[in-house]
Amino acid sequence: MRPDQRAARGRAARSTAPRSSHAEFTRTSVDPLRVVEAQSATRVPDLVPIRYARMAESPFRFYRGAAAIMAADLDTTPTTGLHAQLCGDAHLLNFRLLGSPERKLIFDINDFDETLPGPWEWDVKRLAASFVIAGRENGFTTAERRAIVRATVRSYRERMRLFAGMSNLAVWYTIADAEELELLASGRLQRRGRKMLSRTLAKARTRDSLQAFDKLTRLVDGERRIVPAPPVVMPAADLLPDRERSELATMIDDLIARYGESLPTDRRRLLSQFTVVDVARKVVGVGSVGTRCWIVLLIGRDSGDPLFLQAKEADRSVLAPYAGDSEFHTQGERVVAGQRLMQAASDIFLGWERVRAPDGELRDFYVRQLRDWKGIMEPQLMVPRGMALFGELCGANLARAHARSGDRIAIAAYLGRGDVFDRAVADFAEQYADQNERDHAALVAAVKSGRLPAQAA
Repeated sequence: MRPDQRAARGRAARSTAPRSSHAEFTRTSVDPLRVVEAQSATRVPDLVPIRYARMAESPFRFYRGAAAIMAADLDTTPTTGLHAQLCGDAHLLNFRLLGSPERKLIFDINDFDETLPGPWEWDVKRLAASFVIAGRENGFTTAERRAIVRATVRSYRERMRLFAGMSNLAVWYTIADAEELELLASGRLQRRGRKMLSRTLAKARTRDSLQAFDKLTRLVDGERRIVPAPPVVMPAADLLPDRERSELATMIDDLIARYGESLPTDRRRLLSQFTVVDVARKVVGVGSVGTRCWIVLLIGRDSGDPLFLQAKEADRSVLAPYAGDSEFHTQGERVVAGQRLMQAASDIFLGWERVRAPDGELRDFYVRQLRDWKGIMEPQLMVPRGMALFGELCGANLARAHARSGDRIAIAAYLGRGDVFDRAVADFAEQYADQNERDHAALVAAVKSGRLPAQAA
């Protein structure tokens, strides 16, 4: 299809989903507690109370664990019929600093547990609502929050229009690196904001396998072992009796050996030079709490050559009931394929495998490095100016990710030059933040009543 035909398709979508219609939100039949409980039913039982406790802490923590609730809500909102590969959980804390294979610090999307093709608007709306919720926790006014969301969505719209005029290869090669962030901050942030960014960049460069090795392990009888930090980090030796521990060790060895087949040949060779020496269960995030997640310590040429991998269970995407099931045979491959498609540069050890767990169930996992120059922004420390700039970075990055798989010309034509869509999404985000607060209150009440067990960790 020619570019002019693709643009016409985008403009035609305005008749089926007017840009102003994206302001609409009315909950229909979603019961948030039932959605959360249904997810918990398939998770590790002794970790579920930790998930509830974390979600109860604040409306923003609840929102981080409520991607399944919002997926059901978004299914009732207007869509253009234009699809792209979605993150599926595009809240602001899933945009962070990462290390590229070339050892450059870049800014990109990080979490792809829910990735799936779907309406591009869903990612934009989840991102926008996250800024309102974070802004409320910071005490920002309604006007300040709306300005942040409009800046975020405007950045998405303008960057998508830029990508619409670029070649396919130029879009694919686009990347946001640390130097670009520092240049942008130098002209937009006050001295305090620039210092915070510099500290975050410096800290990110220290977060690698060596740092994890020093922090998470110790010598035991001359061998390196992962240090317990219950209930967040539980070494297999402390978690399971001898027989089950042996079965787990066999599963992990099998997983690491076989997952290597999903890597390119050069990285497969690199992985083969490491040996598994210890494994532990790790509690991660908010929404992921209760899924099976293992951190695996491997050693290379000697004890000073560590590699920490994270093997995380991959379940069906929360978007699947509304956007359709994945084309891939396993959920791990779904996650990895989506991540490679959306990220400008992915972890060199990113891969997947399906294994039979000690309980006899076949489980899907995806594997990546535990730490690879990761740095996270701290929204609770941001002033409105800084959060608006962060929103612009997130909006631009999301547009780049969508432009790699979606029809960037049609999406750009739909969005247009004006701010109709920006204002509509700002309205939606405030309404959804209200709903999120009601849902959070319902969960807190369920914890207090004893319906949902909660345990701080």
